[in-house]
Amino acid sequence: MTYIVSIDQGTTGSTVAIIDDALRLVAKANTEYKQIFPKPGWVEHNPDDIWQSVLESFSEATQTIAPSKIAAIGITNQRETTVIWERESGRVLHNAIVWQDRRTSKLCQELKSDGLEPKIRKVTGLLLDPYFSATKMKWLLDELDLRTRAENGDICIGTIDTYLIWKLTGGASFVTDATNASRTMLFDIEKGEWSDEMLKLFGIPKNALPKVVSSSEVVGTTVEQGNIPAGISISGIAGDQQSALFGQACFSRGMAKCTYGTGAFILMNAGAKRPDCPEGLLTTLACHVKNTPLQYALEGSAFIAGAAVQWLRDGLGLIDSAKDIEALALTVDSSEGVLFVPAFAGLGAPYWRPDARATITGLTRGSGKGHIARACLEGIAMQISDILQTMTDAGIVLDKLRVDGGAAANNLLMQMQADTLGVGIDRPKVVETTALGAAALAGLAVGVWPDQAAVATAWQNDRSFTPTTTPESRALTKKAWTRAIEMS
Repeated sequence: MTYIVSIDQGTTGSTVAIIDDALRLVAKANTEYKQIFPKPGWVEHNPDDIWQSVLESFSEATQTIAPSKIAAIGITNQRETTVIWERESGRVLHNAIVWQDRRTSKLCQELKSDGLEPKIRKVTGLLLDPYFSATKMKWLLDELDLRTRAENGDICIGTIDTYLIWKLTGGASFVTDATNASRTMLFDIEKGEWSDEMLKLFGIPKNALPKVVSSSEVVGTTVEQGNIPAGISISGIAGDQQSALFGQACFSRGMAKCTYGTGAFILMNAGAKRPDCPEGLLTTLACHVKNTPLQYALEGSAFIAGAAVQWLRDGLGLIDSAKDIEALALTVDSSEGVLFVPAFAGLGAPYWRPDARATITGLTRGSGKGHIARACLEGIAMQISDILQTMTDAGIVLDKLRVDGGAAANNLLMQMQADTLGVGIDRPKVVETTALGAAALAGLAVGVWPDQAAVATAWQNDRSFTPTTTPESRALTKKAWTRAIEMS
């Protein structure tokens, strides 16, 4: 038995998972770290805190694993978060600016006013937004007056994957993969390289950026640090959402995954040809296995999913815990016309309406807790269906939806999702699909699995959900939902 260590570096903590050569989860450990809010709308992390959280989780997760049994390390990470450090000393020069940070909103608005968003979208596939890394990098270079040093190659700037690989290899490897590069707003997703045009626009010297590699290849080996032994190959890298798509074995065009967390992230495999991206969605790169063509994905997110259930628990007191919603919703056979649009933070894809507000409509004197609970789950499912149906506007037939995340354990919600989509849903046995994807990418590179087909074979389904609705009933549901959206 051989093992792969998967480092899943997230927004609030770092998880290290041990995956065996049958794609089974053997052990995992999580270490949280401090969130820093210097000003309203600003979100930062101390990179040293991130590194220490990785070391602690690695030590705990691997305590029963012999180092000789570790075949490789895979890394998956919070995307867009940006770190800057000195190349020679490795000294971090500023806290990491987190993907949630909005400090560059004014700059983005100025660039939009100058009419630059269509060009940026054409080259990078992304919308012009502070969410992405380019304006964070520009802010750091301007604020710290480091552009000249960056041009001279004295400064390193990159996303979390790049920083972790730098640390793991003792500064020997300065790389990122195509998925993370595609989230910077500096990467030409058709040419598969840094865009000179975007680098000039944002004032980012190429000398300060990492080399872009595939998501599955050996990029370096560890040096001994803490309980991390020397000589382990680092061979898998992917941004968290693309890693989950790979961990769900969504290897063919039309396969999609949805991660149900506080919000919901949906990615669809769009194949080797860049798709025509429908309005309101993003085009990004899926995981890139070495010596194969680039793969594209369509991406959309709903701001609120599990958070709506939390509101029923904390705001209204209808349930004692989130898992209780399923039983409450099953006390009625239908929502009887009650509609719940969970727009507590506005509406994300495909509507992009920050002004929208959560609404519950269709209430009568006969409406009770069960109807509201059921309408809440239906609202979550409908949001996700809206995104996936918009993706099909690119001419891609939705073949299969695979699900993960906390709310994917709710059987009623999953059945509702299948019914609103009219497409089958699979829920895997191993729901830590982000960590699984990084492990699969790393294992492919060192021969644990011979090819992606072997990974797909190793992927294990826990339960499938088959649609029970007709096209006519789905059309009626959609019509009522559209009216509710308009009212929000």
